Amino acid sequence: MSGDPETASASPGRGARRAPSRMGAFWRGQRRWWLLGGGAAVLAALSVSVVMVQTSGAACAAAIPQAAAKASGKATFYAADGGGNCSFDKVSSPLVVALGPSEYRAGAACGSYLDVNGPKGSVRVKVTDQCPECAAGHIDLSREAFERIGNPVDGIIPITYTTARDPAVPGPVTVRVKEGSSQYWLALRIDNHGNALTSVELQSGGGFQKLPRTDFNYWIDENGAGGGPFTLRLTDSTGRQTTVPGVKLSPESVQRTNVNMYSGAAGAAPRATTAPPAATPAGSPSAPASASAPPTAGDSPAAADPALAAPPATDPKPADRDGGCGG
Repeated sequence: MSGDPETASASPGRGARRAPSRMGAFWRGQRRWWLLGGGAAVLAALSVSVVMVQTSGAACAAAIPQAAAKASGKATFYAADGGGNCSFDKVSSPLVVALGPSEYRAGAACGSYLDVNGPKGSVRVKVTDQCPECAAGHIDLSREAFERIGNPVDGIIPITYTTARDPAVPGPVTVRVKEGSSQYWLALRIDNHGNALTSVELQSGGGFQKLPRTDFNYWIDENGAGGGPFTLRLTDSTGRQTTVPGVKLSPESVQRTNVNMYSGAAGAAPRATTAPPAATPAGSPSAPASASAPPTAGDSPAAADPALAAPPATDPKPADRDGGCGG
């Protein structure tokens, strides 16, 4: 991101990204405790299957899985707050997950959801972070999510998980314009899209230009796009395409649109609200409900935060994912 006018220490996308020693001494101590307490036998028994990723050309630097194939592996937990590498905003009682590099896919998984099954039940979690030390099949849950499917005293549990299709979200699409953005450099973060985004395009002249995505989940126009307002075109991993008009050049604010990613319904231009301090990027939750497998009320992040009200998802037909990728 050579065009970013900010320094690494000032940039919430970069300065707050998780280092390889993200869980530090606590992680290492817990891991030693699991091994001494019989965790080695559990680890030896786990069968890890890698979610296959299909590329569709050189432009697909971070492709999206073609189907919600079930993976098996293990889950640990950490003190997640909904924030992390995906640059989402912090939330209370987060039902979120950090993925290893091969499944995080340089940010391509940000904002998507997993349905995770463990010894005690199931939970739906939003991808908000990366776990640098996690191999494929090892997911790192928030403590709140881990407690839904296992006992925290165990520290590590066997699980299976799939990528959710058309998960319910807490509201219409939101757009955050990154601090430092101007008519000469523009960075956008999209949220409440449900399925993973494969492309964000900016209307320019008579067409649309694709924006490259960073590994901290911002879509960048290195040369800027003027003073706005802007029109965006979003494409998700199911192949849906939705247009978001009226995005203002208003850095450090979350613009709440009237656009639903599933139905494409659009209304008035986005209204901006003041965002939380951006020094620590974080993640917003989504009500863990889908048309194909409605969860229990206790699994809903919206229940933990009354400000969130999840509208019903539309277009519930099950189908394989489309493999489109965007720059």
